[in-house]
Amino acid sequence: MSTVLIIDDNAAVAIALEVLLSLHDIGAIKAASPEQGLALLASQPVDLVIQDMNFSLETTSGEEGIALFRQIRARHPDLPVMLLTAWTQLDAAVDLIKAGAADYLAKPWNDARLIASVTNLIELGQANRALHERLQRERRHKRELENSFDLRGMVWQDAAMETVLRLACQVARADVPVLISGANGTGKERIAAIIQANSHVAQGPFVILNCGALPAELIEAELFGADAGAYTGAGKAREGKFEAADGGTLFLDEIGNLPLAGQMKLLRVLETGRFERLGSNRERQVKVRVISATNADLPAMIRAGTFREDLFYRLNLIELRLPPLSARPDDIVPLARSFLAPGKTLSAAAEAALLSHGWPGNVRELKNVLLRACLLAANSAIGAADLGLPAARLAVTPALAVDLEPDRALLQAALARANGIVAQAAAELGLSRQALYRRMERLGIDRPA
Repeated sequence: MSTVLIIDDNAAVAIALEVLLSLHDIGAIKAASPEQGLALLASQPVDLVIQDMNFSLETTSGEEGIALFRQIRARHPDLPVMLLTAWTQLDAAVDLIKAGAADYLAKPWNDARLIASVTNLIELGQANRALHERLQRERRHKRELENSFDLRGMVWQDAAMETVLRLACQVARADVPVLISGANGTGKERIAAIIQANSHVAQGPFVILNCGALPAELIEAELFGADAGAYTGAGKAREGKFEAADGGTLFLDEIGNLPLAGQMKLLRVLETGRFERLGSNRERQVKVRVISATNADLPAMIRAGTFREDLFYRLNLIELRLPPLSARPDDIVPLARSFLAPGKTLSAAAEAALLSHGWPGNVRELKNVLLRACLLAANSAIGAADLGLPAARLAVTPALAVDLEPDRALLQAALARANGIVAQAAAELGLSRQALYRRMERLGIDRPA
């Protein structure tokens, strides 16, 4: 059962509130003074505070209530506080709302409205506490991961990416091949570098070969090297990537582009550590950790006969699936900020536009968008228009729509549906109460009676 703390020196008011709350299965505890209320808050958990604004006889200034609210806010910053006032002038109460109070009601109150507001605030408070606990837990896990492993400056915030990073660090010290799958631009090379940095061969070379960037006839020479005269243009012997990576890690990007002949030779190297240069009969021995990556559907390629099934299972002992950026929404803004040029910032509208975009090009597209915006933006704060994203406003949520384009009718409609309960209207719009009050004040919207 939820618990509300009622702080009011008028016993009749406190009892009336207690009875009303009990009819809706909400528990209540009472305090007749600010001191007693603060003591109760320190001794037991409470979901909501309903506090009066005056506690001394013949006092109507509200200064005691203001002082009490500030003490509660200082000691319990996330606890919702509802103000109960008999004032005819409510300017000070509105100021407290802007300072973080959850809501205010005038005496005598409307029972239905009070219960609706209390219920909403309790639910919001519980949801906020759960969110706060989850964020605290995620931040703690993030610090532990950063302190335990070399993450090569990786920027991330989303739980989906943390899962991938934890698995990458877990398998890094195992001397087994790893296959990293995911769409282009998701950061596969960065994950491979993290595996290398936390492996037993971290001090060895980290050699990269993009199998999709070379003609098929040159890939084998790049991988295994070639003696002079092995092919047209080979005027002298050259070392291949396997030799260069001896004692370290070889990262083979776009492994699906490797031709079948090269796949057969790669399988042999993975199994024995031995190979010959093109045009040579001398067998060479290396010890190399192989990490491969692909954006292709390798099982489909196996069915089509363009990728060897035995090589797939040899490479796929451990598979890391990198989610697209659209599936990691919590990473979008931190990554965008990391790509900003010195002196540049993102406006709230720009962040909203970034979050509304689908990012088919993933992190690579995000980086290019920010680099272009930094070059073209006239001001230090980058706006939504500076990003050059198509139809940036079409997919935004109601909260983001309010941020981008305040709409008087939208706010008034939400307030009407909430029967004038600002906290409820704010929740519907996805705004904080303070943000909604600021918009109401800016648009000249009076709170409904």
